[in-house]
Amino acid sequence: MDAISTALSPPNCDPTWEDEIYSRGRHLNRYPYDSVVSFVYRHAPQDKPHSQVRLLEVGCGAGNNLAFAAREGFSVAGIDASPSAIAFARQRLDEEHLAGDLRVGDFSALPFDDASFDLAIDRAALTCVGRSAARAAVAEVHRVLRPGGCFLFNPYSAAHSSARFGRRGDDGLVHDIAGGTLQGVGHICFYSRDDVDELFSHGWSLLSIEHLRIDELLDSAAGSHCEWRVVARRSES
Repeated sequence: MDAISTALSPPNCDPTWEDEIYSRGRHLNRYPYDSVVSFVYRHAPQDKPHSQVRLLEVGCGAGNNLAFAAREGFSVAGIDASPSAIAFARQRLDEEHLAGDLRVGDFSALPFDDASFDLAIDRAALTCVGRSAARAAVAEVHRVLRPGGCFLFNPYSAAHSSARFGRRGDDGLVHDIAGGTLQGVGHICFYSRDDVDELFSHGWSLLSIEHLRIDELLDSAAGSHCEWRVVARRSES
């Protein structure tokens, strides 16, 4: 399928990404993240060709990860809250003569059929919504994954320096971040290990939990950049 939606940004998502970032040509990443490349090749089903393996990215942004997967022959779909991001991702795929089902929408109400994907990716998108919206989104990812399908969840960690430089609000969100590496990207929900375990406590088996920390030693204002890389498999039942 080759489709695009032009709906307005959904209410669960921070308008900063549309109003201040994507619509102004910022964060239009060109290359895929190495964690996504590794995840796709480690967890894609081996018993069918790439063209029959369906991959969904929740918060696909400018389409850098999806373009990689489409070039490799996978069937891809993506959803993002930003109309500008989806428009740019569509342009990118079109320029490379690649197909993809791209939609503007709400992560907590995915517009896809039950059990229709083999793989799902969240590369620091669900960390931009509150805890309750993230729980709903993970439940939706569970719904659209086939039994045995795998999900890469990549939120920012509570150990991140930026978690200390903002105003704490409702639903686990930190607003007005004024320090660390996450300034200017709107509100963020930072995750502890207990938060990760709770999010995947029903209907999932955890295959891998990695905590990455990068300390900037020459710029003390940057502090530590910390994130989780979690791989979860949808239970068979």
